[in-house]
Order: sequence, then structure tokens, then C-alpha cells
Amino acid sequence: MRQHIVRLKECMAAVGRFINMPPIWRRRPVLHAIAPPAVKAVSSEHATEGRDAAEQEVQALETPAHETTQCRAVGNRPWPGWNMIELDGLEGDAHGAATLTLCTRRRTVEYSVSLRPGKTTKRIIWVPVGVRDITLSFSASTEALSAATVQWVWLTPWFAHNRLARRLINNHPDYKGLRTRKVIRQLHVASVAKGCWWRTVALADYDQTHAKQHINDDYARWIETTECETSCDAQQLIADLHYAPLFSLVMPVTFDDFQRGEKYFVATIDSLKAQSYFFWEVIIVLSADISDEQRRTLERYIPSSSRVSMIRSYHRTYAKLDHQGFIQTHGDGVMRISVGDQLAKEALSQLANAWNDYPDAQLFYGDEDVISSDGVRSKPSFKPDWNPDLLLSTNYIGRLALYKRRLLWQLEAEQADLLSHLTNRAAVDYALALTFLMWKSTHGTPSSVHHLPKMLYHRNALFSYELSQKDAVFLVGSVLKQHVASAQAVVHPGLTEHSVRIEWPIPNPAPLVSLLVPTRNGVDILRPCVDAILERTAYTHFELLILDNQSDCPETLAYMREVEQRDLRVRILHWDYPFNYSAINNFGAANAHGSIIGLVNNDIEPVNEHWLTEMVGQVCRSEIGCVGAKLYYPNGMLQHGGVILGLGDVAGHAHRFFPRESDGYTGRLKVVQNLSAVTAACLLLRRHVFNNVDGLNEKDLTVAYNDVDLCLKVREAGYRNLWTPFAELYHHESISRGADDTPTKRARWLSEVAYMRRVWGKQLDSDPAYNPNLTLVHEDFSLR
Repeated sequence: MRQHIVRLKECMAAVGRFINMPPIWRRRPVLHAIAPPAVKAVSSEHATEGRDAAEQEVQALETPAHETTQCRAVGNRPWPGWNMIELDGLEGDAHGAATLTLCTRRRTVEYSVSLRPGKTTKRIIWVPVGVRDITLSFSASTEALSAATVQWVWLTPWFAHNRLARRLINNHPDYKGLRTRKVIRQLHVASVAKGCWWRTVALADYDQTHAKQHINDDYARWIETTECETSCDAQQLIADLHYAPLFSLVMPVTFDDFQRGEKYFVATIDSLKAQSYFFWEVIIVLSADISDEQRRTLERYIPSSSRVSMIRSYHRTYAKLDHQGFIQTHGDGVMRISVGDQLAKEALSQLANAWNDYPDAQLFYGDEDVISSDGVRSKPSFKPDWNPDLLLSTNYIGRLALYKRRLLWQLEAEQADLLSHLTNRAAVDYALALTFLMWKSTHGTPSSVHHLPKMLYHRNALFSYELSQKDAVFLVGSVLKQHVASAQAVVHPGLTEHSVRIEWPIPNPAPLVSLLVPTRNGVDILRPCVDAILERTAYTHFELLILDNQSDCPETLAYMREVEQRDLRVRILHWDYPFNYSAINNFGAANAHGSIIGLVNNDIEPVNEHWLTEMVGQVCRSEIGCVGAKLYYPNGMLQHGGVILGLGDVAGHAHRFFPRESDGYTGRLKVVQNLSAVTAACLLLRRHVFNNVDGLNEKDLTVAYNDVDLCLKVREAGYRNLWTPFAELYHHESISRGADDTPTKRARWLSEVAYMRRVWGKQLDSDPAYNPNLTLVHEDFSLR
């Protein structure tokens, strides 16, 4: 009997070892492609945790220009059950998501696979029995796929379930903050309620974290689904209003507008007549060069209503036409609309609702897109909330700008001389927005402006009204010179066609900057970082504090002694405690001599010598808190374009893996802007600001998210955080510390995530520098 018990225990132990074993399976042989492929597989000799690697080659089937490229997988097929697909080697113009199609004799199964150029894409799939054909459809050219590889990795069920649950926790809003077991239990409960397999419910939610709607390619689909689903009952909204404001719309009409065609004028008038909100008036101002016959032609399309007035003017410039229309208005709020542009059907009702909900707001603005002559909408501009430094770089406010009438009188009076010389609508819009910005900085409050994250305005595709860079430089310079605090700033043309760059002055005497560089061993990382900073930094008034965390490598210690003797700006401070990024930097800040603290990773290398000059100029502004830089991976792909709250588990890097030369979404990779947070891999802030918020949290955030926490504390203290593209550096991300790939590190990371969720939960889910219509799963500004 005892022998049977021992044998049973041995069998149970063997089963337990199998169940809990790392899901490594023997590698299957790879078949050769049947023809030279446009996308070829690259053999890998590394056995990865949790998999049977069955590598495949994919052969291009068709490659229409600027359309989807379809490929067929050639070689060993994946084993039935849970698998990980790994897609690697994609080039820069691959975007959106690939569609993976598995065909059996009875059915076809499709999965969405997010594309990450320059990085390995991984996702879990369930492979049915009897797969006969496998295809991948990409939104990329054949050239972008020329080095791509596909690999299948077989997973044991427990490993697949765990990875799937972790993905849901990090990227699905319904599972934020939950533990793995809680997620799996919740999925089981949902499957019972729906009467289906657990796997069906799990994969449906998991697929949502991989599905990607590209901002341009999938906008039509977004309009049909998301926009329609979120539309409200306008009549009920109006009925619930406490006060129904009268809105005045001013529409100048020039001879050029008329020459483009009457249909555009009709389209604008029709969009006004279609408004569900009916307390509005429109003042149409005709230019002096429009004849009486042309006027009569336009009058035929105007409804016989007292809400529409047409007046003649003796002026021809847009600014004077606009002002003449403005003085004829009677509304509580005033906005402009151009010939050919259209309002969304519920635009005015949404503005009326916001008028009631935010009574202190003096300016309301919304999102906008472009509409063609046949009604096709494209190029959506989903804007952030109030962003002063972005407005100083480019007029992101756009065309839908509703001002309260009393304030508009004041703004126009202040800029009467400037406005009277402007001939372009875009210039008038930008001048008013800049004037409002300056008014708000001295008289306004945080509630003086409200952004409606809804698509309310459709710009005509043929009527550009774009502001030239020369005019933008002139306008920003003119407005800044009127304010003492910014009178010494120099305005230059920006990196994009319609943007500017402001060079903020360095105080005299120049402040001392203390650059804190934590490190442990790794001389091969530390040496190029320190030497590059010392050699390629034009701003020389800094000290570099190397914070040594128990280094025991003789070569590293020797280098630190050598560089300290070589350059008097270098000091070595020893931190003889276990690794704690927050505590190390707090220790460095306490021993720093500078009035500006710089948090710098030991794997940073400046691209050019003016990086610190730019950051010091920005951080010395009294209203600015943390200043972050533009960071690249060694291969030139973008690593950090600012931090967006809510991306993934807590926060993510904007535009990560974008090509270095990319403008980013609506040009935001090439303009200075306010962001909620920036990475401490390269971050500057004034010493007294750092001390006032008690520095970095060394108790709850020893490794991760301490920079996000710092930035949010600084923002809560009333400062604006800022990111600049004019300070560029390379970042060899987390080389010295390594990845969070052990149970201990994973537990620490989970506790830090839980802390951030507990303390900053509401802010993490509504980043004012982002837009709720954009995804919180991917870092590429794709659609939600």
C-alpha cells in the first residue's frame, strides 16, 4: 500500500512539474519558401520562454500602391491551441494593425496584430485544429516588409492565461488595477452569463487591446461606429438647459470665395439650417468687390429668417470684414465660420450645453476635421485641452473658437492696430487666440477656457486659409513684446510649415545646473554618457554629479576617479544602499549646488550641443515646472516624445517608435508643448520646485513611475510641465538596471502600479494634454 502511495505522489509531482513548467516546446523544422519572398524569415537560434518556435516565411501576394499588402505564410504551421505570434523586422512606414487570417476547412478566424516598426510585435492567438492557409494583411509597402519575420510560439495554457490576463490589466479599461486571478475569475463569470466558452470572452476583450484604428485609414469606420454611438439626444439636451445663449456667427464673403463656386456657400448655410439648436444668428459680410448681381445670387440661398443678415462692406481685407460683422452681432457668444466650412449638426447644442456647465469659461473650442466637396471627411484634429505653450508654437485652437462677446470686445480693442492689417482669416484667428492667451495669463483662471472633445467643425478641403510661417512669427513676436515677462524672447521659424520656435532668454548671471547621474558599474555605458555631456554641451555652467550606487568594477571606479580629476565640474557621490532610484536622486539633489536640478540617466548622449541651453531657457520661466527632452533609441527611432497618462497600465511615451524625421500627430513631435509628465531620463526643474513637492517618492516608487509622480505633484502645485523637441538626446533605455523579468521585480512593479492608481487614478484616465477620442492602448495617437 505504501509503495502505491509513494508511486502516486511521484506521478502527482510529475504532473505538477508539467503544469508549472516554463512552456518551452521542441522547435519544429522550418521549411524553405517556395519562391523568393518579398517578406522573408530570419532564422533565430534563441529558445524563448514559453514557446515552441515554428518560424515561417511570408510571401507577398499583391502590393497595390499605398494600399494593403497581403502576404501568405509559407512553411510550418503553428500547432493547435494557444500560440504567440511574433512579428519582427518592420520598417518605418508600417502602421496600424495587420490582419492575421487562419483558414480551416470549416471556418476562417481573424486576429488583429498591432504593428510596431523597429520593435517585435507579440500577441496571443488561439489556433484551431486543421489550419490550411495563413495570410497577413499589412497597411505597409512591400519595402517596409522586406526584412520582416514571423514566428509561432506554442504556449502552455497556464502561461497563455497569465499573459492574457496581464495584457487586459495593462490595456483594457474594464480590468485596470485588478490582479491576475481576479481577471481570470471575472472572465469565467462573464462566460457563464453569456453561455459561451471562457476562451471566447477572453479573446474578445484581449482583441480590443490589439485592434488599432489608424488616424487616417480608419477614420471613416470611426465615424460610423464610435462617433455615432456617442451622439446625444440634442432635443433633450436643449430642454435641460438652464440658460439658452444666443450665438452669433460672422461669415465674411470675399470675391475669391464667390469665384470658387456657389455650392460651397450653400453647404455652409445648409449646415447652419440643420442645427438642432435654434438660438443663433449669422451675419454675412460681403466684400466691396462683390457685385450687386453676385449679391442677389447669394441671397437666393438665404432662408427668409431674421436670424440671417447680409450686409455690404466697403472693405476688402478679412480682418476689417470680420470686425464689421462683429459690431453687428447681438449674441452672448461670437464665433467665425468661413465659406465652405460646415458645422456638425449638434455643434451649437453642444456649445450651449458647455456654456451652462462651465459658466466661467470665456473661450470654448472643439475638434475639427476636413470635408471634401462630396462630403467625405478626413484628417481629424483631436485637440488637447488648454495648452499655452502649444498655442505659442502653433494655432492648435483652429477654427471652432467661440468667445463670450464681452471679452471679445476687449480683445479686439487691445489688438485693433494689429488686427486691422491682417488679410487672412487664419491670421485673425491666431491673433485673437494669442491675445486671449495673454489675457488669461494675467486675468484669467484655469476655468476660463473649455475644450469640447467632440468633432464639431468640418473645414473645407479646398479653402486652405493656412497661416504662413512668416505671419506666425510676426504675430507671436508682436504679442510677446507687449508683455514685460516675455519681451526678451526671440521668435524663429519652427520645424513645421505653420509653427514657430521661441528662444527664451537665459537669466544673467546664468544659473548653475546640477546634473544628477545615478550609476552602478557599467563603465561602457557611463563613459560615453559623461564624456558626451562634457564635450557636447554649449551651456557650460553646470556640475555633473555621478551618484555611485555600490559600484565594485575596478574599471568603473578608475574611470570615475579619472573624470573627476580631469574636469572640475564632475563630482563623485557614493550611495551605499540597495538600489532605489528615487532615494539616490534625492540624495544627489540634497548635495547639489545648483539652483536647477537635472535628472539624467547614465545611458544618455546629447545629439547636439544646444540641448541644455534650450532646457535651461524653458525651465527658468516662472510658470514652468518640469522640462523634458526629445529622446531617440540608438537606431534613430523615437523613444520619448513626452508622457501620456493612462497609456497602458499607468502612462506611456507619446509617439514611441516613430521615425526620427516624423512630424507626429498634427505636427506635435516638432513643437514645444505642455504635457502632464516627461521622463526623468532627461528632466530639468528648479531646485525650489523640487523641494516644495518633496522630491521623488522614495518610499512607494523606488524604481518605476517616480518621474510621472513627480511631474503630477509639480502640476498640482500650479506649474506647467513642458516638452521641447529642440533638446535632442540618445537614450539606451534601462540598460544598466535591466528589465523587470523576475518575480521580485514583477511584484515591486505591481505595487508601484497600484500606488499610482490609488493616488492619481482620476488624472491617469483623463490626460488634458491628450484627447479622449484617442487610444489608451497604443502610443501612436491612433483612434480609440
